[in-house]
Amino acid sequence: MTQTSKTPLLDKISSPADLRGLEESQLGQLADELRRETIDAVSITGGHLGAGLGVIELTVALHYVFDTPRDKIIWDVGHQTYPHKILTGRRDRIRTLRQGGGLSGFTNRKESEYDAFGAAHSSTSISSGLGFAVARDLAGEDNRVVAVIGDGAMTAGMAYEALNNAGARKSGLIVILNDNDMSIAPPVGAMSAYLSRLITGKSYRSMRHVAKALAKKFPRAMEQTAKRAEEYARGLLTGGTLFEELGFYYVGPIDGHNLDHLLPVLKNVHRLGREHPILVHVVTQKGKGYEPAEEAKDKYHGVTRFDVVTGRQAKPAQSAPSYTSVFSQALIVEAEADEKIVAVTAAMPAGTGLNKFEDRFPDRFFDVGIAEQHAITFCGGLACEGYKPFAAIYSTFLQRAYDQVVHDIAIQRLPVRFMLDRAGLVGADGATHQGSYDIAYLGCLPGFVLMAASDGAELMHMVATAAAIDDRPSALRFPRGEAGGVELPERGVPLEIGKGRVLREGSRVALLSYGTRLGEALKAADELAGRGMSTTVADARFAKPLDTALIRRLAAGHELLITLEEGAIGGFATQVMHFLATEGLLDSHLKFRPLCLPDRFIDHDKPERQYASAGLDAASIVAAATQALGRDHEVLTPASA
Repeated sequence: MTQTSKTPLLDKISSPADLRGLEESQLGQLADELRRETIDAVSITGGHLGAGLGVIELTVALHYVFDTPRDKIIWDVGHQTYPHKILTGRRDRIRTLRQGGGLSGFTNRKESEYDAFGAAHSSTSISSGLGFAVARDLAGEDNRVVAVIGDGAMTAGMAYEALNNAGARKSGLIVILNDNDMSIAPPVGAMSAYLSRLITGKSYRSMRHVAKALAKKFPRAMEQTAKRAEEYARGLLTGGTLFEELGFYYVGPIDGHNLDHLLPVLKNVHRLGREHPILVHVVTQKGKGYEPAEEAKDKYHGVTRFDVVTGRQAKPAQSAPSYTSVFSQALIVEAEADEKIVAVTAAMPAGTGLNKFEDRFPDRFFDVGIAEQHAITFCGGLACEGYKPFAAIYSTFLQRAYDQVVHDIAIQRLPVRFMLDRAGLVGADGATHQGSYDIAYLGCLPGFVLMAASDGAELMHMVATAAAIDDRPSALRFPRGEAGGVELPERGVPLEIGKGRVLREGSRVALLSYGTRLGEALKAADELAGRGMSTTVADARFAKPLDTALIRRLAAGHELLITLEEGAIGGFATQVMHFLATEGLLDSHLKFRPLCLPDRFIDHDKPERQYASAGLDAASIVAAATQALGRDHEVLTPASA
C-alpha cells in the first residue's frame, strides 16, 4: 500500500523557480508543509527552531515575489534560515544541519548561491545589503536587494548606522523589519494591512506627489510646514516616523503570517524597490505554529533533539555542572559579599548564566541588547564611579567591541572584568562562534590580566580573583560544556596574580597548559610515561602576567617544553616564546613546541572531533612530543628506558 506524503506540494519544490510556478491559493498549504518539515528536521538535529518558525510565511512570500537568486535576500540573523534552506535545493540535506560535514546552521556563501551573505552574528544585513545595492547600481543592473532583519538585530547600533547611510544615499534597498516580539508595533490587522497596500500603491504615491508639488507653490516657511505635516501624519498612522526621518519609505506594520496581507504589499514593494530605500515592518510570532515553542519562554530559540508530539527535548544527562552555571554561582556568591558588583550582558542573559544573577539582584543586572560596543563603554562608566562591572560576553561576540576594549577600557586602565564564555571550540555553531582569538587580541594590550580556568574549582577561584582586581582590566575565559572532575568550593579564593601550579612532576617533557586542555595534558603524560618519557604537567592559569619563574624552571629542567591553548596563533604560546627568547632560554638545549589552533577556520562538528582535527587532543600531544624527541616510531616501557 502506497503511503501518502504529508508534504505533497513541498515534494515538488526543488528550487524557488518551482515555488513561483504555484498558484497563490496554494501557498498557504505550502507554508503549512514547510513548517511541518522544519519542525521534523530540527527534532532530529537540534538547532535554532523558534526564529525559523516565525518566518515561514515570509520566506514563502519572498521567494514567490522576488526572482532569487538574481534578486538578493540577506537574512539577519542567519539562524532563521532553515525554511529558506529547504526551499533552495537543500531539503535532501536538511537533516545534516550542524553535523560534521553537513549544512551550516547559518547562511553560508560556500553552501548555496541563494545565501547571498554569511550571517551568524547579528545586525549586518542593512550594511551588506547597501553594498549589494550600490554594486548593482555601479554595474547598471536592475535586480532587487532585500535585507531581512529581526530577532533582536535592530537593537545594535550598526543597524542604525546602515539605515542612516542608506537613507542618505537613496539607493534602492528593501529592508524588512521582522518584529517578532511586538516591541515596536501596535496590534496589526486588516486596517494596517489596508494602509500598507494603500501607501505602496500608485494612487497614494501620486496623491502624495501632488501634495508636495502644491506645497512648493507656498512661501518657503509654509512649504516646510506642509511637507512635515504630511510626513508626520503618515508616521502617526503607521508608526514609521523614525524610519522616514532616516530617509526610508515606511510600510507597515503588517501581519507576517497572513499571505493575503504579505503578497500584495511585497509585490508593490518589488515594483518600487529600485527607486529609493523602503522599510517594510512585518510583525511575526517566534515559534509560530508549534504549540510547545509558542508556550516556551524562549520560544524554542535553541533546542536539542526533541519529540515532535510532546516537544520534550532530549537533554543529555549531566554528571557535572556546566562552566556557565559554575560562573553564575561564583558571581552570585561574590555579589552577596560586595554590593558594588554589577553584571552586564549583551542580549545573552541565559547563555551567560546571568539570568540567575538577575533573579537574585535585579537592580544590579543590565542586559543592553545586541550592543557589545555600548556594553563595554557602559561598563567603563560604571567602573569610573567605583562599581565593579562583570561583562559576561561570549569570546566571539566581544570581537565586535574591540575598539571600546582598547580605547575606553585598556588605555584608561579601568577595572572592567571580562567574562568570556564559549572560549575555544564550540561544536555545532561552527567557525563564526569559535572562541579562538581573545587570548591574542587581549594579550597584546598593556595592563590586562588574562586568566583561563582549567576546571570548575579554578573558575570559582578566578571569579574571586577578578572581583579583587581593582586597578586594571582583567579577562577570564572558560569553555562551553561540563566543568567536571573536581569538587567545587562554597566560594572561590583569590589567586596570586601571575602564578601557575604544577600538577605532576617529571624530568624530560614539560606540558604547560593554559585552560581546559589540562585534562588532555594529563592523559598525554600517562601515555608518555608508558613510552619512557617522564613528563611534568603544569597549569599556567595566567597568560598575562606570565609565571616567569615557573617557565624558567620548566625550561631549565626539561629537554622539551610544549605549550597548550585553545586559541589561535599569537596567544599564550607567543607570550611564552617571547619570554624564552628575550631571556636566552632557547639558546641551548631546550626544544619548544607550541600547540594552538591551526591557521584555518574550523567548521561545525562535535567538539572532540574539532580538537582532534586541530591537534589538541591527548594523541596529538603525544605525537608532538615523540616527534620532537625523535622517537615517533619507538614505543618504550619504563624498564627499557
